[in-house]
Amino acid sequence: PWIHEVDGRMVAEAGADALWLDTCVEQVEKDGVVISGFDVAAGQSVAFVLSWCPSHAAAPDVPDPEAALAETLAFWQEWTQKCTYDGPYREPVVRSLIALKAMTYGPSGGIVAAPSTSLPEEIGGNRNWDYRFTWLRDASTTLAALLGTGYRQEAQAWRRWLLRAVAGDPENLQIMYGLTGERDLRERELPWLPGYEGSAPVRVGNGAADQLQLDVYGEVIETLYLAHQSGVAHCADSAVLHQRLIKHLAQRWHEPDEGIWEIRGARRHFVHSKVMAWVAVDRTIRLAEAGALDMALGPLIELRETIHREVCAEGFDPVRNTFTQSYGSQELDAATLLIPRVGFLPPDDPRVIGTVDAVRRELSTADGLVHRYPTTGEDAGVDGLAGDEGTFVLCSFWLVDALALTGRLDEAHALFEHLLALRSDLGLLAEEFDPVHQRQLGNFPQAFSHMGLIQSARLLHLLSTRSSRHQGSVALPVPRSAPDRRRQTRTGLASQHA
Repeated sequence: PWIHEVDGRMVAEAGADALWLDTCVEQVEKDGVVISGFDVAAGQSVAFVLSWCPSHAAAPDVPDPEAALAETLAFWQEWTQKCTYDGPYREPVVRSLIALKAMTYGPSGGIVAAPSTSLPEEIGGNRNWDYRFTWLRDASTTLAALLGTGYRQEAQAWRRWLLRAVAGDPENLQIMYGLTGERDLRERELPWLPGYEGSAPVRVGNGAADQLQLDVYGEVIETLYLAHQSGVAHCADSAVLHQRLIKHLAQRWHEPDEGIWEIRGARRHFVHSKVMAWVAVDRTIRLAEAGALDMALGPLIELRETIHREVCAEGFDPVRNTFTQSYGSQELDAATLLIPRVGFLPPDDPRVIGTVDAVRRELSTADGLVHRYPTTGEDAGVDGLAGDEGTFVLCSFWLVDALALTGRLDEAHALFEHLLALRSDLGLLAEEFDPVHQRQLGNFPQAFSHMGLIQSARLLHLLSTRSSRHQGSVALPVPRSAPDRRRQTRTGLASQHA
């Protein structure tokens, strides 16, 4: 940029953009950088304020940093007071809520998956992605965490964003959009940038926008269902969108897809995708039964049972007593830990317990950190990518939930507290964690990780409270609409995020 002084202010201009740097101490440009030298004593402060504006526009007003700081503090103090969660681990829960709110773009209601791009999942590797977009999945699960802690305004704003982004064309639903609903997110590489610690390429845009990910229908419809349960006012337009989404899913649920992990290899029949398709139909049935959605129940109930039968027949390995990553696969997937959380099967079903044990055995480290799926071995290459990655923070929180639901509360609490210790000094979590070098990996901070923290804290509080009341096994409600129920579960939940 062209760096120069204008009326005592330093400005850097390049193309369409200009940055103005204001401070009370002297600034000097030297060799393309701005330098200030000064002394500061205890109790004193020096403010530096960076402002952006179009390079062709007039200079922005000189900011008042003290007033801006006071206004910012007042906003967050007022916002956090609305949190309705008062159980254990409140401090990390509130910190995570702040992170999720800060990743929400106020003018549109869109929520980014992370505010960064190309922070690597393996130092020196090429698994570097741009997360500065609104994934329907990530935004839905983020809003579930917000709804569960008393924040309904954000759900209303996101619902308006969803209607604008999808518009009248749910048949061409994208799994992700720009913050204001942009559809063109083409991926490209920036070869002139070296990447974080030499981790190249640096990418802008994300090619996953063009993928088929059937689980997205489940997450979106689950959030619409939770919004209704939380008292968010009925919206006729979102009801029409819901009807169109479920009709489209009914036509496509049996297809292979790229799944929750956005593989860049061949499409597969991922078990998690089918389970979330079941969730979409199940929550639709509940809304219809409650009179909140005008849809015929008969075909929906039949579809729900059809999906359930197929998943249990094609996605389960009876020899190893575990659900697998995809139909016919021998590999595991941490996403199957959600099967009891969403109510697909009760937590005390032997198939659920076997799946939890298999994930711990084959995908977990000794201290309980969980990998998404194998990147080496017989089925290596499922994601179509070279290299390796760290453990996935959200998957580790899923294991916390699965342990708690299957009656192993002490182990769940121990793992949860271990995960809390992985946070940065500001209480923030990245997408992944390297258990060998003990460092965070991937884009940062990650909405998925903080959503997982909030949901696990809420579940542990709920189950611990009910366990202490009953002094033993806990009888919680399970989804009455789910088929294949052979007995009353000890620790079921009505929905993934309830």
